[in-house]
Amino acid sequence: MNASVTPRRLARYPLIPVIIAMAIGFELATGSFVGSQNLLGIATDSATLAIVAVPSALLVISGYLDLSVGSTYALGAVAAGWLASEHGGGLVGCVLLALLAGLAVGAVNGFLCCVVGLSPFIVTLGTLTAVRGLAQQLAPLPLTSFGDGFAWLGGAKVAGLPSPVVIAVLVVLVAGAVLALTPVGRHIYAIGVSREAAYLSGVRVRTVPFALFLATGACAALAGAIKASVLGAVQSGTAGTGFELAVLTAVLVGGVALTGGSGTLFGVVLGVAFLGILQNGLTLVGVPTFWQQVAQGLALVVAAGLAYLSPRLEALTAVRPAAPPRPVPVT
Repeated sequence: MNASVTPRRLARYPLIPVIIAMAIGFELATGSFVGSQNLLGIATDSATLAIVAVPSALLVISGYLDLSVGSTYALGAVAAGWLASEHGGGLVGCVLLALLAGLAVGAVNGFLCCVVGLSPFIVTLGTLTAVRGLAQQLAPLPLTSFGDGFAWLGGAKVAGLPSPVVIAVLVVLVAGAVLALTPVGRHIYAIGVSREAAYLSGVRVRTVPFALFLATGACAALAGAIKASVLGAVQSGTAGTGFELAVLTAVLVGGVALTGGSGTLFGVVLGVAFLGILQNGLTLVGVPTFWQQVAQGLALVVAAGLAYLSPRLEALTAVRPAAPPRPVPVT
């Protein structure tokens, strides 16, 4: 392999050496961090974050933002948990109801932001509060006793892997296929770079981000339903609290520009892994929860620094063409 490829790749994805250093440090501190069971536990705990971070990243790349994913997460958990506990709903019915709840929130956000043209920050900040209130109104008391059918969603094994991990992998693969193999992928980046130029090029500048709002809402509600299945209970007032910050941190730490137009799914997956490793390692070391929150906030500052340094490091490590030979004077 060309020796010049690795430094440039590391410059483009500076989280790779950071993650490696964190894993080595936590392994030295605990002696059990790199074990297969712990790594599988990290993947399982991070699955719901990945499910929501991936469509959220595409939305940010297109120049929009959804801050309501934490409340949508809670609403999806409440919808699925309510059907399972109060009416004995099975797996399919619970998942469909959660997805419908998420699609409804995504449709409201998409209509107000993409069709009406309101600020995504203000709109989704408003739905963050409104949807949380709706979830608490629907389930003022904790929901429990979901039954074995709904428990499959978060506790089953598929090909030896926990079902949340399999679902997260499928979400990443579908999103990757959309970005790499369809015109929609190019349109997402084009809208993020310049909405006006994309419109003049024939791109549906309203339809594409509207669909991304729908996908983000559906995935957030699905993640909430998965977490409810894993825990076997739902508390509407606390479910998904701060989840929007974790999603935004994973997206930004993963190299997606908040201004839109740039970012990769691989970087987002690294961002999710970074947060999962950080939280798990700090828990194993015995760091209190409030200091873990401080570390997550500092990760946003790290994201800003990486966003500043990454293009400069990539430029420094770029392979420059060799200078053409000087002409030999004719005597």
